[in-house]
Amino acid sequence: MTAVVREDSLLTLHYRLALADDTELVSTFGAQPATLQLGSGELAPVLERCLIDLPVGERTVFLLEAEQAFGPHNPQLMQRFARSELPNPGELREMALIEFKAPNGATYTGLVRELTEEGALIDFNHPLAGKAIRFEVDVIGIL
Repeated sequence: MTAVVREDSLLTLHYRLALADDTELVSTFGAQPATLQLGSGELAPVLERCLIDLPVGERTVFLLEAEQAFGPHNPQLMQRFARSELPNPGELREMALIEFKAPNGATYTGLVRELTEEGALIDFNHPLAGKAIRFEVDVIGIL
């Protein structure tokens, strides 16, 4: 009987994540395979769900629309900040990631979309929000 991936599996696999137009974001094909524990946060939950019930030896491709993947881009998660509110304002540049500490101790990461003399427009959406993705996997083994 062939083993299949479960929600708590420790597995070894090759994977490739790309945009729908096949622009590659990350790939282990042609290098060492990844070994990861499902449910540990090593892989986004939406990608973990794709793996559930796949048998060892299965190689497949998942095409996920934006809504299925990381959700639509939410304009309400775009916020303007004055330079005085920004950490290290002199070191900022457009398209850089910036971290903010919330009063409760949580950390939020945003992308600097626009930088002006007065401040910045920060995007707190997931970097892949609003984008369809292609997730290719080859399940090598379940440990």
